[in-house]
Amino acid sequence: MFSLWSWVPALPGLAWGWALLDALLQGLVGACAVSVLCSLLRVYLYIQCLNDPERQGEKAAIGAQRRVLELLHVAVLAALLALVGSRVAALVVLEFSLRAVSTVLSLGKGAHSSQLYLLCQYSLGCGVSCGLSFLLEGAPHGTCNLVLAAGLAGLLATYTQRLARHVCTLYELHSRARYCGVCILLLTAGHGIPRLLRNALTVAFAVGDLAAVALINRDFLSAAEAVRFWTPLTICYTLLVIYMQEEPGQSAGGRAAYQTVLVRMGGLFILLLTVGRWTDVLHVFISLLGELWCLLRAGAMLESCSVTALPPR
Repeated sequence: MFSLWSWVPALPGLAWGWALLDALLQGLVGACAVSVLCSLLRVYLYIQCLNDPERQGEKAAIGAQRRVLELLHVAVLAALLALVGSRVAALVVLEFSLRAVSTVLSLGKGAHSSQLYLLCQYSLGCGVSCGLSFLLEGAPHGTCNLVLAAGLAGLLATYTQRLARHVCTLYELHSRARYCGVCILLLTAGHGIPRLLRNALTVAFAVGDLAAVALINRDFLSAAEAVRFWTPLTICYTLLVIYMQEEPGQSAGGRAAYQTVLVRMGGLFILLLTVGRWTDVLHVFISLLGELWCLLRAGAMLESCSVTALPPR
């Protein structure tokens, strides 16, 4: 198994225990990635609202999030990501990637939908989890690598959460007094946060998509079986993307975001009823809970994103 634990006797259920530990660690890394995304976006939106006198109510709502709720969000999201099977997680990543590319292309060159940064939360967690599962598959020290990855991800998430709390508490004062290095840096370069997030998400989803395709294909014993799965999947995803692009007002507030999630998960549910397993159907419901959990935490930022225009590339 793992050379580090070679002294442990081969007890019944031990392999299952290691698999559960790996899943929890992968879920934790994915949840930390989502936390970093939300914290940086929270910093950006707070600064934008602070500079607009008509959006002081949004500023107060964004800055009102508490540390206990942030920790609870990470813990619950990590558990949900650990429970979701690799097949459903891979399908979630592929579906969102296709829809994101379609949305960006439909908006035109240099334009970006600000809500995509929040709508991709759960998909980002699934993408990170899939990427780790694929990259560490068969690794002799896989669990140790996951522990290290979880530690680094937790450290990064902690520092970005501290940054968000610092900005929401002291940025208004420090930006005027100009004696805080962090706030001065954000004052001069804070407009570059969306570009940073965009580049990071592009890399994360590129790796996640490659891992997702590999994880799905490993379950097929023949090319004919793969074709029977990918053909309805491609048709379903294409129709879903076309429907959501033609849906009027799809990016106008938090209510539309919840409707988008329900449509996406509903389409995936119907697809897996046809070509999936019963466990896949269960994992779709878990994914729905994960999507709703992410949107629930980001409610204030969703409303702010509906009126915030991100700078062009």
